[in-house]
Amino acid sequence: NDGNLPPYDSVRVEEYVNSFDPGYAAPKNAAFTIYADGAPAPTGFEDYFEVEPGDSDYILRFGVQGYRVSEAERKPANLTFVIDVSGSMDMENRLELVKRSLRLLVNRLDGRDTVAIVVYGTNARPVLRPTSADRKNIILRAIDRLSAEGSTNAEAGLQLGYRYASQAYREGAINRLILCSDGVANTGNTDPETILREVEDYVSQGITMTSIGVGMGNFNDVMMEKLADRGDGSYYYVDTLDEARRVFVDDLTSILQVIAKDARVQVDFNNEVVESYRLIGYENRAIADDDFRNDNVDAGELGAGHSAVALYAVRLRPGTEGRLATVNLRWQDPDSGEVQEINGNFNTWEMANRFEDSSSRYQLAVTVAQFAEILRESSYTGNTNLNELAHRAGWLADRLGEDEQVAEFADLVRRAAELYY
Repeated sequence: NDGNLPPYDSVRVEEYVNSFDPGYAAPKNAAFTIYADGAPAPTGFEDYFEVEPGDSDYILRFGVQGYRVSEAERKPANLTFVIDVSGSMDMENRLELVKRSLRLLVNRLDGRDTVAIVVYGTNARPVLRPTSADRKNIILRAIDRLSAEGSTNAEAGLQLGYRYASQAYREGAINRLILCSDGVANTGNTDPETILREVEDYVSQGITMTSIGVGMGNFNDVMMEKLADRGDGSYYYVDTLDEARRVFVDDLTSILQVIAKDARVQVDFNNEVVESYRLIGYENRAIADDDFRNDNVDAGELGAGHSAVALYAVRLRPGTEGRLATVNLRWQDPDSGEVQEINGNFNTWEMANRFEDSSSRYQLAVTVAQFAEILRESSYTGNTNLNELAHRAGWLADRLGEDEQVAEFADLVRRAAELYY
């Protein structure tokens, strides 16, 4: 929107793909459903296979969809906001955006919930002790009074925030620390690994973290993602009030209530049918095959109603048919601690005969992945042409007319093509 292509090293393909609704129906009588579809690779994917495209080149999409929890059914939440109020936050799209975002969130809470607020600049200090969310006026006044001050002592802010979260801890409730910041520390202990280890110590007590990034550069973005990963939570980048509304209003229950801890997916390809394959994206999230059933290895968390999608570029052995892959999903129930596992097979005859015959949501995922690969200057972009992608994205926006995000995506691809060429 500012007239520049994003820095290539800020692009994570899997996050682009998972920003969009995959079109999966939520399970009704199970915790998760596994989905799979695929089609011949579209024009521009030649270098995904490092050879000229052939009849045996496909893009497969594997996904999981969790069950939904209604607002009335979600657990009570004890939320501790830890807010960066350092001088660099003194901008309309930083601290002021955080304040407007938190107002949206607080207005969605009720008497089951509590809110505490800690801020940090040069030092950390409490702004609001744990307060019932039915006392909204008190909480909103505390948010309105926030102003920028000093440098960035993130360690002090997290330490004090976790102390308040521990005091408010309730068994059987959602105990969550929500960090809002534009970056990493420059005062106090600034070593990222030390800060990350301190976060891990509180995870074992049942306190998870959501990190919200605003107005950040690339390095800071990576740090915020790591904090959420170590904190057994999720990371969001909020740049507009519309995005804040999506995160804090539309998706609030799924953000707050975790339905699966240490969730991991393993795709076991049948080498009698599949000649070669490549996972697209997920470079910093892959788990070794041997660690799939090692429950001591940290994996991802999934919230109520959340979905997760992965794309593979696959070359089939000529003339073969049958089972392409077995998809395994393993997770820990956050309430009982019980580890559960489900799986399903995907076969050659379940794929579309042509890319154009596949579902619109599948085509969207592939188009988004191609777009992200170009933006990150991937060596796998092949003959992908942004003008062709813009045309396809526009067609998909028409097909999925009720989805405003797809329309926005089509406009961004068009703008990127104008900047790129």
